[in-house]
Amino acid sequence: MRNPTVGAGADRVLYVLATLARHDGPLSIAALAEKTGLAQSTLYRQVGLLKRWGFVAEHEGEYGPGPLCVQLAWGFDQSSFLVHEAQPDMNALAASSGETVGLLVAVKDQAVCLDMVESQHPLRCSFVKGRGLPLVRGASAKSLMAFMPAARRQAALDAIAADTGADTEALAAELDAIRARGYAVTDGEVDAGVWGVSVPVFQRANQAVASITLMAPSTRAAQRPDALIDQTVAAARRISARLQSH
Repeated sequence: MRNPTVGAGADRVLYVLATLARHDGPLSIAALAEKTGLAQSTLYRQVGLLKRWGFVAEHEGEYGPGPLCVQLAWGFDQSSFLVHEAQPDMNALAASSGETVGLLVAVKDQAVCLDMVESQHPLRCSFVKGRGLPLVRGASAKSLMAFMPAARRQAALDAIAADTGADTEALAAELDAIRARGYAVTDGEVDAGVWGVSVPVFQRANQAVASITLMAPSTRAAQRPDALIDQTVAAARRISARLQSH
């Protein structure tokens, strides 16, 4: 996530909260300054405001999401229309495939897991609800980018180029191929030994709102990749049909 260009206080305080939410553990003011590019004096004011409202908690000079964030997360789980409509087919796909299934959306420059159903195999791959990964590698990220509106996809590609210095021409061509095929498949791009297939979910024709991703150890997926792809595509189509019927 990059430093917001808008200088308003509301943008800054939300930027600080989003930075804390995306990090795996608490952060000091100095670490926050390094990650956000904001002055420490500004961060003390923003964090103080977030603490008063319960969005941030402090422990020994480090800051993390506070109790109000837990309430927001619980409320999201209870009321999210997208999660509610996707859960039956996510559960069915996990049961029929025996593998882990996740529901992911694009938020800014990250693929964020909204919900997951974990495999029951002792050797399994897992998502982490609420955690975001950069929109660069992996089936989930690529399927989300491939089915973005053209302007948003180009903005995401430009952000990747600016952040990493990478030439995104090859990635853009790969995204075109994924869009034509209807799904993304990768093996070992994010984590070694992890295979994934990701299929977009549509609320309106040609408007993807999320992706359903099935993850499996590469050794197990190699025994039946076509079956896993077909099952995931079918589940995504059923979810899309349900979303579009409302």
